Amino acid sequence: MSEKVLLTTDFKDLKLFRRGKVRDVYDLDDKLLIVSTDRISCFDVILPSGIPHKGKVLTELSCFWFEFLKDIVKNHFISAEVKKYPENVRKYEKELSGRSMLVLKTKPLLVECVVRGYLAGSGWKEYKEKESICGIKLPAGLRESEKLPVTLFTPSTKEDKGHDVNVDQKYVEMLIGKDNADKIMRISIDIYRKASEYAQKCGVIIADTKFEFGIHNGEIILIDEVLTPDSSRFWPKDRYLAGKSQPSFDKQFVRDYLEEMGWDKTPPAPHLPQEIIDKTAEKYLEAYNRLSGKALK
Repeated sequence: MSEKVLLTTDFKDLKLFRRGKVRDVYDLDDKLLIVSTDRISCFDVILPSGIPHKGKVLTELSCFWFEFLKDIVKNHFISAEVKKYPENVRKYEKELSGRSMLVLKTKPLLVECVVRGYLAGSGWKEYKEKESICGIKLPAGLRESEKLPVTLFTPSTKEDKGHDVNVDQKYVEMLIGKDNADKIMRISIDIYRKASEYAQKCGVIIADTKFEFGIHNGEIILIDEVLTPDSSRFWPKDRYLAGKSQPSFDKQFVRDYLEEMGWDKTPPAPHLPQEIIDKTAEKYLEAYNRLSGKALK
């Protein structure tokens, strides 16, 4: 793949708000500029290898979902057209085009809103031991990757470093108040259900995903990225078979490679072979193509 990767940005005349595992965020007073790089992180460690097209897939797919879901909840999206950005930002069009969003600045709620529709990942590991997910009891005899009897809301803390920690709804109520806790649970499940129904028609199963919310003018709105291969577990519907792990359109492919090679999951992370990089890029692009119904520009 000839696409050049962007691993970091350094716009010296813009105020860096924060540099996350994947996104560089700049402070524009009452707005933020979010730049999705081609960095990839696994097990909370940023890998030295970038994935071609990745930042553009994350941005374009988030833009698609923000529009699709706006009848359920307002969101922070303003524009992804660089020509509509503030004048002092437009000179970086080459780096920003296709991979950036201008968004409202909010007060983030410090909760990762995880929604699970299928038994996979850490949920499957816990279920095998305790027949529960995040303390929520489930019927006996469920198989790996099986559709759950009910859609589960399993929140976690939002940690800047290290692993997020699973918490129960009572903890969320204590953190942000009962009304807000009830609201983000309801909205998260409503979003997941609408998106899942649509994705099924596109040949994609959304096994689980996570959302983030913020407060803007006293109102809870959807922020960050939405239903991307970084924040979700996407499976091809035509290859789905309960009782085993599933092929995916997300970074699980990279996690599996790193597990197999025996990396101890502590920095520094190893470089990825070109074959793994190319295959991962293909998976991200296919997720975008299936869900948006168009090819990446």
